[in-house]
Amino acid sequence: MRTAVYAGSFDPPTNGHLWMIEQGLEMFDCLIVAIGDNPSKRYSFTVGERLDLLRASTAACDRLVITHFDNRYLVDYAGKKGAKYVLRGIRSPHDYEYERVMRHINADMAPEITTVFLMPPRDIAELQGREPGFLRVVRISARATRVGAPRLPRDGRWCKSR
Repeated sequence: MRTAVYAGSFDPPTNGHLWMIEQGLEMFDCLIVAIGDNPSKRYSFTVGERLDLLRASTAACDRLVITHFDNRYLVDYAGKKGAKYVLRGIRSPHDYEYERVMRHINADMAPEITTVFLMPPRDIAELQGREPGFLRVVRISARATRVGAPRLPRDGRWCKSR
């Protein structure tokens, strides 16, 4: 079974994250979406809130696992989960440079794990979760409906059995 880990802060989940999840499920038999928790970073939402937002934004799918991990190297986490792939999104040249360096470090630490890069469409890649006003809207939406990000279609077409 081809398993991948797609990790991030998801603070909050965005259309770009959902696009990555949808694409990951097209490519892999199992996708583990893992919220990383870095104690030196300040977040707008708690880990529990981010888990709730991601779960509310995705329909139930037996090939999708939404979870979190604490302060460890992503490749170590992926290895412990039996994943042979790490899925990463690239929105900009800055992301590319950072991810390129991390890919080489990860390959040094765990050569058996392959990093796969995807580039979301421009219309969703250019919006970042920390843009002015965005978090305020998400907070209001989360409070009112318990959903902070748009949802993947509930018909399950993105979660086909492989």
